[in-house]
Amino acid sequence: MARSTPARAFLDEDFLLEGETARLLYHDHAAKMPIFDYHCHLPPEQIASDTRFASLTSAWLAGDHYKWRAMRANGIDEERITGGADDRDKFRAWAETVPCTVGNPLYQWTHLELRRYFGIEELLSPRSADAVYERSAALLAEPGRSARGLVVSMNVKVVCTTDDPTDSLSHHERIRREGTFPVKVLPAFRPDRAHAIEDPASFAEWAGRLEGAAGRPLPRLSDFLEALSARHDFFHAAGGRLSDHGIDMPVCEEAGAGELEEIYRKARSGVRPEPSEVAKFRTRLLLELGRMDSAAGWTMQLHMGAIRGVNSRMRARIGRDAGFDAIGDFPVASSLARFLDRLASEGSLPKTILYCVNPSDYDLLVSLVGCFQEGPEPGKLQFGSAWWFNDQRDGILRQLTALANNGLLSRFVGMLTDSRSFLSYPRHEYFRRILCSLLGGWADRGEAPRDEGLLSGMVEDLCFRNAARYFGIETGEGR
Repeated sequence: MARSTPARAFLDEDFLLEGETARLLYHDHAAKMPIFDYHCHLPPEQIASDTRFASLTSAWLAGDHYKWRAMRANGIDEERITGGADDRDKFRAWAETVPCTVGNPLYQWTHLELRRYFGIEELLSPRSADAVYERSAALLAEPGRSARGLVVSMNVKVVCTTDDPTDSLSHHERIRREGTFPVKVLPAFRPDRAHAIEDPASFAEWAGRLEGAAGRPLPRLSDFLEALSARHDFFHAAGGRLSDHGIDMPVCEEAGAGELEEIYRKARSGVRPEPSEVAKFRTRLLLELGRMDSAAGWTMQLHMGAIRGVNSRMRARIGRDAGFDAIGDFPVASSLARFLDRLASEGSLPKTILYCVNPSDYDLLVSLVGCFQEGPEPGKLQFGSAWWFNDQRDGILRQLTALANNGLLSRFVGMLTDSRSFLSYPRHEYFRRILCSLLGGWADRGEAPRDEGLLSGMVEDLCFRNAARYFGIETGEGR
């Protein structure tokens, strides 16, 4: 059967770019913009020590639960995923899986990363596995391909890591003190364990760590909150300007001071609180943390909706964040609206980014964000980028379109990696190509003007400049 148009090569220069305007916007504008990675899970110790990776297994597969889930779905034994198999065998297991991921963004990401970091255009498969493994290992040993070199090679200007409030931030201090790394590496305050009283043993252990960081016992809730505030100040002094909270569902439950003190006492003594008590405690804590963020001029991020560790047997065997989480269907609107209103009514609502893992909540969150916008900060509340199960082409398009339909897409702070891997920065390229195709399509269909100045300015804002303005972190780049 004759083709009306010639077939496109896989990952050619116009990959994902549909139409002349999309190609112009991407190649002349988006591709040149630096990266502002305001939320990721890169280990700061590996940046501080400028880790050298012996193989793609350690650089690429370790900690990547996206790939782990795909390998499990492909029937790979856990020994070759998170177990004791050697690095080459684990890489071969991934190479066996890659051809089966066609249609999953992992297929495109895998080959983008091989091309952008190593110039390897050969498709990864069992046949090519050893050659790719050896070639990439040789390249990783070269100057400029250490942890820091990999970040610099992708034109990254800012990296915000995700850090526990009890962390000493010594790795961040080492990076700052040395002054040789051209990328700003800043901590972000992630106090999830501070409100996880549903597991009293874990909470008591973490509260003991907070006591160590505070240098004093914390027998009362007021002491606990004062210690968190002091750690918040400590992060601010280290350059931190964002907090981040992973919650299953929003809460906003009233409780008196005496009741909250009793809930805190129970949790510290190892007694499991009732679900209603957990909600009341979490409400108080998140309100206090929101007030801290507002007073310090920080941005609060709320990641909502995941069901964590649903495979209890495998979670007990391997641990958290290992690929056993799923999309939840928790109620969102009512409690989140009350929570945001509590802070807004007292003038303490900080800049806030709301992320949801359930795409059915997209329009809901966009509508809520619009209720709390107020000057002089444009886009004070943000509907966060397509997260986790949604950071593929369809999910990104749905997120951008939902925001455009009922908000101001032009004020969006853009993409983040949300990754533990130093090889994930081509995800920004992936996002930018999708963005340019969306905007270019509007222009080509007459739904937006074919005004290069207007559209290119919007693209450059969404790729970098909006984030630099919004977070108030100096990047050294012109704005």
